[in-house]
Amino acid sequence: MERQCWGYLLVLSYLFQTLSAHSDFYTSIGHMTDLLYTEKDLVTSLKNYITAEENKLKQVKQWAEKLDVLSAIAMQDPEGFLGNPVNAFKLMKRLNTEWGDLESLVLKDTKEGFISNLTLQRQHFPTDEDQTGAAKALLRLQDTYRLDTNTISTGDLPGVTHKSPMTVEDCFELGKIAYSEVDYYHTELWMEQALKQLDEGEESTVDKVTVLDYLSYAIYQQGDLGRALELTKRLLMLDPEHQRANGNLKYFEFQLINQRKAQAQEAQKAQEEGKERRKRLTSDASKKKKRFREPVPERKMYEMLCRGEGIKLTPRRQRRLFCRYFDNHGHPKYLLSPVKQEDEWDRPYIVRYHDIISHGEIEKVKELAKPRLRRATISNPITGVLETAPYRISKSAWLTAYEHPMIDQINQRIEDLTGLEMDTAEELQVKYEPDAFKELGTGNRIATWLFYMSDVAAGGATVFPDVGAAVWPKKGTAVFWYNLFPSGEGDYSTRHAACPVLVGNKWVSNKWIHERGQEFRRPCGLNETA
Repeated sequence: MERQCWGYLLVLSYLFQTLSAHSDFYTSIGHMTDLLYTEKDLVTSLKNYITAEENKLKQVKQWAEKLDVLSAIAMQDPEGFLGNPVNAFKLMKRLNTEWGDLESLVLKDTKEGFISNLTLQRQHFPTDEDQTGAAKALLRLQDTYRLDTNTISTGDLPGVTHKSPMTVEDCFELGKIAYSEVDYYHTELWMEQALKQLDEGEESTVDKVTVLDYLSYAIYQQGDLGRALELTKRLLMLDPEHQRANGNLKYFEFQLINQRKAQAQEAQKAQEEGKERRKRLTSDASKKKKRFREPVPERKMYEMLCRGEGIKLTPRRQRRLFCRYFDNHGHPKYLLSPVKQEDEWDRPYIVRYHDIISHGEIEKVKELAKPRLRRATISNPITGVLETAPYRISKSAWLTAYEHPMIDQINQRIEDLTGLEMDTAEELQVKYEPDAFKELGTGNRIATWLFYMSDVAAGGATVFPDVGAAVWPKKGTAVFWYNLFPSGEGDYSTRHAACPVLVGNKWVSNKWIHERGQEFRRPCGLNETA
């Protein structure tokens, strides 16, 4: 849906494009940026080490060349050469002193500075868990946005600025991580990509035998015995003595024979049941299919909306959405300078405010929040303890109105535009609650105000699966909706989720506004859902 519009708080979430360790590097571009500077420093240190080694090698090479010439002359007539007392003296000097100096030069430890720096920086390096988390995040993006492995490997992602192709080693490592997670589907995808690049002639330390070993087993685990057998035979053509492949070959052949027998028996049994019965079953199934339309599973709807598919807004409904200048019924602050308001959705009613937070305010909010960014948590359904989850990779911080005058100004702006009291609004964020309308001591959450503090190159939408709505990030804007009907009943159509960022990073900040204090600002309605 595109329409041309004219011309805390605060919960702040910082999402990584594409899960947990001591520092959770993979969850935050902010922390990963620090790693880039660390790597740059290490590269500088490494180049200094190389320069020192090259200078040392240059001196050794000059010494060797000089002695090579001298030795060639001396060996033509050794006795005559040493008959010259100067040559005899210089030979003694070289062997007694200069070769010792050369030994000291060769043994000189030029790597000390580099090793010391590397050891110092290593304590800040990501761990195996971070690497696994980054791999899982990439696989999640692949599934959500239906990206084929070749598109990712060649770096041709939508909206990407810094294209970064993947090597055979990269593809193999991704497949190996999926394998260790018993994710044979993604193991197959990425081992196939590694094999494809090897077949195309890319040089690599990873050989085809190793890739085929993983690939054939992953395919077998998914039930495709014929293809697993074919790949195993290809592996044995490259390495006839491969012990595991020879064992797998016999096992796959045996299983394939049994599978074909079972399939033949099932086919014969179905044939014996009679064509008429099959026709009747087909007819009944067809009628049932026409009569009952299966609902789209929520996860599938979520992913479709993230890709911009499945949005349920008819042209007739879309024509009822407008843009306007908004002063909240003549509010003194906005009477002469109303804000730009755009209807994003009709049911539930979602509006967007344009140019509602300035670049300077955004930067100040980021500055205040960055030191406090922490992984978002969920409540363990068994223990009730808050903990991180691999699928929840946002990081959050909380800012109060007392910390900086600008936060108080932003809170006041939300109050002026919504007409709702901010004194009972949340300052602490609790994510993924079992009940979206849980009692928190200040009444239920009556409304949500969400600032978008960055543009996102690709991905990162806020989607509402129950109604097929999607709202896309746009820096400087905010969206607002009510979570409760005027009656106080929960409007479950406002259940929403954030799509993963495909390319770029996403900063958002939101204010959850509560019932208490709104008695005269939003009077209770008598109709349960109105």
